[in-house]
Amino acid sequence: MQRIFTQVICRTTIAALGFVVCGAFFIRAAEPDSGLDVVKVRKNFYMIAGAGGNIGVQIGSDGVVLVNSGNAASTGPVLEVIRKLTDLPIRYVINTDAGADFVGGNEKVAKAGFTIFTNALGGGGGGVGATFTNGGAAAILAHESVLRRMSARNANPTFPADAWPTEAFLHQRHAMRMNDEGIEILYQPAAHSDADSFALFRGSDVVVTGDVMDTTRFPVIDVANGGSIQGEINALNKLIELTIAPIPYIYKDVGTYVIPGHGRVSEQMEVVDYRDMVVLVRDVVEDLVKQGKTLDQIKAAHPALPYETRYGTQPGVTNSFVEAIYKSLTAKK
Repeated sequence: MQRIFTQVICRTTIAALGFVVCGAFFIRAAEPDSGLDVVKVRKNFYMIAGAGGNIGVQIGSDGVVLVNSGNAASTGPVLEVIRKLTDLPIRYVINTDAGADFVGGNEKVAKAGFTIFTNALGGGGGGVGATFTNGGAAAILAHESVLRRMSARNANPTFPADAWPTEAFLHQRHAMRMNDEGIEILYQPAAHSDADSFALFRGSDVVVTGDVMDTTRFPVIDVANGGSIQGEINALNKLIELTIAPIPYIYKDVGTYVIPGHGRVSEQMEVVDYRDMVVLVRDVVEDLVKQGKTLDQIKAAHPALPYETRYGTQPGVTNSFVEAIYKSLTAKK
């Protein structure tokens, strides 16, 4: 009952004060012909959209921390955008995902920056950093599952060694401080794939999700690479736990900002709605499975029909989502 009350209050207030929500963002085209947009999320935090997966950009006295690097084709425009935002060097690239639209720019973006172990903040590859295996480039940080996927011999696509994470952690949570705020990278097992993490910026109150959340389509659950419907739901529940609604000062802000893998910047109630959609479609498919329906029969029943006009407009995404749920539910334990 409390959650329902909260949803009603938040939705009503956000609808009534839409100008306040919209005013929290500053959006501009980065370059007329680049295809990229820059969204100012917080005072020193930006999102770059249009480079494949969304890129988070934190800027401060220590330099630039990026969450994901976009696809390889967009590296030049992405670096140009960053240079327009700041003349400080890139220090870290955090990967939340092993997909090519998130890690494709790793090599060039990292080499455009410098490790924190340099002689001066303003750049230069000298000092201790020059002895590193990456030649003093910015660090690439990710869960070891991302490194494992990117370095696999049969990886599709394949990535050069210089694009692999240079700092990989094994545990569920990795924490550090950059630019005067705590940063947590939180591994989400068996969600969209077996290589998903959230990046939480505590001071900025921003979470970057990778493809666990995608406001443009149904979640793409890569069952072949360790993804599962229950892991996806677990990850979305965790994301809701990490976010904070703006209660009681609903007229001041929208609370925690969420940067999804693709699509628009969101807030807690949109994550709740997305999670509820995933759960409801899962429940319908599960009921049909219990009735003994085949995958083709389940697809023909259109279990995701109420949401197809919003999340199923891209060719094939609805069938892929339903199929992934079916495979997850019927997989041998």
